[in-house]
Formats: sequence, structure tokens, C-alpha cells
Amino acid sequence: MPITTVDPRTALLVIDLQEGVAGAKTIHPVRDIAARAGELADAFRRHGQPVVLVAVTGSAPGRTDNGDASARAFPDGFADLLPELGWHHSDHTLAKNRWGAFHDTGLYEHLTALGVTQVVLAGLATSKGVESTARAAYDHGFHVTLATDAMTDFTESAHQHSLSSVFPDLGETGTVTEIITALTKS
Repeated sequence: MPITTVDPRTALLVIDLQEGVAGAKTIHPVRDIAARAGELADAFRRHGQPVVLVAVTGSAPGRTDNGDASARAFPDGFADLLPELGWHHSDHTLAKNRWGAFHDTGLYEHLTALGVTQVVLAGLATSKGVESTARAAYDHGFHVTLATDAMTDFTESAHQHSLSSVFPDLGETGTVTEIITALTKS
């Protein structure tokens, strides 16, 4: 269902739009997605709403068919936020070592301390970092909105599955323009 409203205290969560993935082969160029997320961040800042910029700095332990991701070393500068996000001193930044941004990061406590009842999500990857964070936000009782044109993935099928099969059960969706319009009306 398209976005219907923006709560009085809504936070923007931008997931993994950082230098280490800027050149990744995604279905939409990462820097274009970061620019759209930056538009959202600017609008949230203008309206006095919280902006949280999340960077992945490690991986969860455990064996997978794709190997042990926890043994992966990230090079210097990997977690640096993309300049298109327009980082501002009022933004809350956090590092994560899981797909989702809530696990062991203090994000839930930060948002509840601010009185946040709704989160808007953007970033990379639609089916991993964004979806995992959206699921946790939903489980924590937040209203969830997903900025469909401010996220990308590594495959079209994974991206579309999240957009059409998962996100409608977790929250509302909207484009950057639709979300900014709803934010302005709130």
C-alpha cells in the first residue's frame, strides 16, 4: 500500500551506502541510490526529523554455502559514508556487523529515546540490509515505510521479491518524492 502518512516523529534509516560498495555491480548504480537517499535525508533534516546513517563494518559469524563471512577483512575506508548522503553533524551514525541495523547496535534504544514511532528505509541491499532492518523494525513495533526508488540490490529477482512479496507485509512503500510530499504534509 502506498505511503499514507508520516508520524510526528519519524526517522530515516539509510543502510550501507558507503565507499566500499560504491562500485558494486547492482541493478541501479549505488551512487544514484545514494543521491536519492541524500534527497530524503535533506528533507528529514529540514523537518527536524532524525537521520540515521548505517555502515557495515563486519559480518556475522557462522558457516554459509558462500563461506565464512566473519573472516572477511574490510579495507581502510570501506565504511566511509558516501558524500551523496550529505552527512550532517545532527545525523546519528552507527556501525553494524549483521545484515540488519538493530542487532547489537543500540538503534532500538536510540530511536525509542527520541520518541520515534515510524522509520523510513533506504539503501543496500534491498533483500539483505534493508529487508533485515525492516523486519526488525516491524518486530519492534515501528511503522515501516520503504523508499522503493532509494534502494538497490545485486540481482533484479532479489530486489523484486522484496518489493512485491515481503515489503507489503512489513509496511507501506513510496518513492522519494511521495515520501517527501507526505513528510511536508505531516
